[in-house]
Amino acid sequence: MKEILGEAKTIRQLLSSAKYAIDLYQREYKWQTKQVSELLDDLETKFLDDFRESHPRSAVEKYGHYFLGSIVISRKDGRDFIIDGQQRLTTLTLLLIFLHNLQRDRDDAVKVDDMIYSQKYARKSFNLDVKERVGAMVALFNDRPFDESGEPESVRNIIGRYRDIEELFPQELKGSALPYFADWLIENVHLVEISAHTDDDAYMIFETMNDRGLSLSPTDMLKGYLIANIDAEQEKLRASQIWKARLGALTELGKEEEADFLKAWLRGQHAQTIRERRRGAKPLDFERIGTEFHRWVRDNREALGLLGSPGFSSFIERDLDFYARQYARIRDAAIHRVEGLERIFYNALNGFTLQRPVLLAPLTPDDPEEAIDRKLRAVSAYVDILLARRLWNFRSIAYSTMQYAMFLVIRDIRGAHPDELVAKLRARLDDEEETFASNDRLRMHQQNRYAIHHILARLTEHVERESGMQSRFLEYVGGSGQSRYDVEHIWADKPERHTDEFPHPADLAEYRSQVGGLLLLPRSFNQSYGDLAYTQKLRHYDSQNLLARSLHPSCYERNPGFLAYIRRSGLAFRPHPEFKRADLDERQELYRRIAEQVWNPDLLSAEVGG
Repeated sequence: MKEILGEAKTIRQLLSSAKYAIDLYQREYKWQTKQVSELLDDLETKFLDDFRESHPRSAVEKYGHYFLGSIVISRKDGRDFIIDGQQRLTTLTLLLIFLHNLQRDRDDAVKVDDMIYSQKYARKSFNLDVKERVGAMVALFNDRPFDESGEPESVRNIIGRYRDIEELFPQELKGSALPYFADWLIENVHLVEISAHTDDDAYMIFETMNDRGLSLSPTDMLKGYLIANIDAEQEKLRASQIWKARLGALTELGKEEEADFLKAWLRGQHAQTIRERRRGAKPLDFERIGTEFHRWVRDNREALGLLGSPGFSSFIERDLDFYARQYARIRDAAIHRVEGLERIFYNALNGFTLQRPVLLAPLTPDDPEEAIDRKLRAVSAYVDILLARRLWNFRSIAYSTMQYAMFLVIRDIRGAHPDELVAKLRARLDDEEETFASNDRLRMHQQNRYAIHHILARLTEHVERESGMQSRFLEYVGGSGQSRYDVEHIWADKPERHTDEFPHPADLAEYRSQVGGLLLLPRSFNQSYGDLAYTQKLRHYDSQNLLARSLHPSCYERNPGFLAYIRRSGLAFRPHPEFKRADLDERQELYRRIAEQVWNPDLLSAEVGG
């Protein structure tokens, strides 16, 4: 074996003017929203341990360091091939591209371009040099849309995870903290680069580091601890079979689902404390369950009722069995939109993984099925309303932003009766200062465009279902290629058409992006008609979804379901033969009132009532 080197490097040292290739059989990029969310949360938490607005930028040099693990490189034919670590390097590159775009117009921008691409003989190439990804990476770097139709899974995942970064990047880091965070990320975050000179040596290192036979996971260790403390062999066998059946079923959803369930269950039912957001504060129940739940259970065995063999048996046969079954239902509803539990799907679509422990919190093993369903509906409705209000008011719903608030909800509703549950959740919504009425200027911008897409999909679906039509929500948020739905500006980006009301193009650019001036239409429509004047587009709107059709006079003729909905709801729908500033303002108010119906707190009682 030739020399094998291991060297700790900062992100700057690792990526600046470097070139990494990935072998064909290693090219799949598989990270999902969960992994991106956890990475951003870890980075934010570590950075905020030290950051103070009063600090000079030079103080970042003395901030704490963060270790992101190791990567394994095979050096051959004069090139560096990534054997292990491409998931992290790809995600870090996407984060750097996001920072590049976020800092575009800032005077205090931190230069990150040389960690994304390099230039030689006037030719630019990305530092992660994978041919099939180039088109998508160029589009992201230049902040342009990218058509994913026909693209391989890795490319679609890259686009999806960049969207996640846009949506989940903490709001607290976007203001004055941004250059500090960028400095800290590239100078104080480290990976160990382990390099070998042959693939054989590199793969030997990789297999040695990842040999599952040599180390037990936290899930394995928790199972061993619990079952070892059960005395009777028959009870041990029964507990083991329950564990295998319940957690084995979860692994079919993903290899990390076992651990995710245990974290959600223990947090939802047993976490009593959470770390304060201040420098030097120690991890408490909520954080420890997230990082070392097997040790946390040992340390809290008395509070968990693990006081002898019967307690350990009951913990698996009664509690784990019950909560694993409910967690499986929740995960299924998050993926497939189950009738009656649709709001779980909507919340998952927003990337809100914290809903899992919140949903489990009020449940008890003694609950009849009817009470369980009522509780799940009430909690998911509460989360849905809360998220919608925050997004409407330009507030973040990122894990780090919501963690403390959700912990307080969890602790408050734990084990609550359905009626008590509704009263507590309704009181929390009533205490919120921000509602749909608190922001009458919701508009789409670079960081909330996917949230606006989801909001428009919900508004459109609501109008159609209330008018007696079938739901097309999945069509509005899914699809690919020309059938994919995009956000359509009613006003084309043609300032010369609006000089009578907007003398300055910049004023028009912001105003046309207000939600009242937006629709959700197939991509093919936007490409064919998007630049036309409103009076030319109007007749084409008449063949689209009901919210778009409502602009056209014919929508109000021989349309009994829609007309009945207007009478019942009291909403001020009317046709718009022209679309001036006053028309947009009117639609803005109409959308707000629709939103208040879609996310009405009275729905909490309705959901519990079935």
